[in-house]
Amino acid sequence: MTERLGGGAGSAGREMMSTERTEMADNIQIANRRLDASRNEALISMARMGADAFGYKAELRIDRGLAQLLRLRVSQLNNCTYCLNLHYEAARAAGIPRVKIDTLTAWWETELHSEAEQAALRYTEALTRAADTDRDVAFQRLHDALAAHFSPEEMLEIVGVVVNMNVWTRIKLAEGAMPGPAD
Repeated sequence: MTERLGGGAGSAGREMMSTERTEMADNIQIANRRLDASRNEALISMARMGADAFGYKAELRIDRGLAQLLRLRVSQLNNCTYCLNLHYEAARAAGIPRVKIDTLTAWWETELHSEAEQAALRYTEALTRAADTDRDVAFQRLHDALAAHFSPEEMLEIVGVVVNMNVWTRIKLAEGAMPGPAD
């Protein structure tokens, strides 16, 4: 971990930086090039609580493959390279067919997803891109489509998965968690 003095106008504090590397699959290392979220106990506790409840190792009512597709889609929408690396691998490990994984960025252009998966993916995209969604019309329509396939408990799990992934993608983006070749 390295510490950098904040410079420039209006910079009164010190910015904590991390150059720590974490080994991942396929000889990939992740280096945090900006912040170290673990330096803020409340932030990392909140994120870990979400991961424990809704992360890729959590026991959920909703289908494991569906939950993983939703996590991967949030990672794609938020352009988080750390999460993309992690969740492409987790999607393969969950047994999702390669073609579903490889075409997820344009899932609506395929006939690979059930109506329930399509409803969940649309809802996921709307929650992730909330500023681009008309709350009065779209959210109700998306909610109703989701309710046609999932119980209220399952719908809340879908919300939890999406919110948790949005928290983690933002943390990893703030950290500058960048995959690169292992040394």
